[in-house]
Amino acid sequence: MDQNSPVLFSRRGALAVATLNLPKALNALNLDMIRLLSRQLDDWAADDSVACVWIDGSGDRGFCAGGDVVSLYRESSGYGEAPRYDYTTEFFSCEYRLDHKIHTYTKPVVVWGSGIVMGGGIGIMAGASHRIATDTTRMAMPEVTIGLLPDVGGSWFLSRMPGRLGLFLGLSGVQFNGADALFAGLADRLLPSGDRMATLERLEALPFTASAESDHRLVSDCLKELELPREERPKSVLWEHYDQIQALTDYASLPEVCRAIAGYKGEDPWLQKAAATLWAGSPLTPWVVWEQLRRGRHLSLAEVFRMELVLAVNLCASGHFREGVRALLIDKDREPRWQPASLEEITSGEVEKCFVPPWAQSPLHDL
Repeated sequence: MDQNSPVLFSRRGALAVATLNLPKALNALNLDMIRLLSRQLDDWAADDSVACVWIDGSGDRGFCAGGDVVSLYRESSGYGEAPRYDYTTEFFSCEYRLDHKIHTYTKPVVVWGSGIVMGGGIGIMAGASHRIATDTTRMAMPEVTIGLLPDVGGSWFLSRMPGRLGLFLGLSGVQFNGADALFAGLADRLLPSGDRMATLERLEALPFTASAESDHRLVSDCLKELELPREERPKSVLWEHYDQIQALTDYASLPEVCRAIAGYKGEDPWLQKAAATLWAGSPLTPWVVWEQLRRGRHLSLAEVFRMELVLAVNLCASGHFREGVRALLIDKDREPRWQPASLEEITSGEVEKCFVPPWAQSPLHDL
């Protein structure tokens, strides 16, 4: 295996290992990485000598910071020319197929979600059968900052979180930790961040069988033994703020919810950050989040990915995405000039257009 490959693959007995390998870019997912990982998962699914799959990221800073939106911006916008639906459709179709594949994979899939796990990184982790967070995990769905949406299955897992946590996280893009991931249902176990190799070795030594059901139990029991004791875990910020989050989101309309969050005047720095991010973010994204979560509660997983593909492709063609990426990641002036500039200026027609498929048949019709 070429050590410069953006995804590294190896075997440790019956344990197959995939490592995202762009540490300088925080392992942000590009199209090549998505295709490589997807093909390898297909091969391992058909290989009887593989009993369990492990996915992690190289480097010390995190598992995966999300999708490579700078490349997506450049490829989809033609450097300022008319938007290219072909590239965005291909990128998101491949990414969502990968996420769906992980959700429905028969063999155990273990994801080591240590350090930064955001956007597309959460998409990979959310579908795994055994999701490991650590004491250094930092998660977020920060798409509001660039005029996109909390996708990669966000309509599914955000709408199924306790209370209105998912709505709050989708609107604010605020960061949360490994204990929060447990509380919100995005992780199954919380392990020490320094125990990655020890965990790999324990899994490698398991007496795997030819039964996926038995192997799932073996992996679950193993990870349970390695989990951090409750008294050594970080505090859950989401649990501590749960009642406040419920109060801030307890309104019948999106503008009321956004005014409550963005208008927070207290001394809590975490809620201050949530307020500032929502205030500075795209005014179109909150409307999309509000509607995608409302619809997502009643959709199947495949239907969620088909809906999100429509949204992602349409939003990438919008001025909000291009302006958000320009301000945050290209020019880095952090002063996006959104058009329209406020939540109230976004019409229901503009929101509904985001949900209209730009094709006769979904590229994900066969999920």
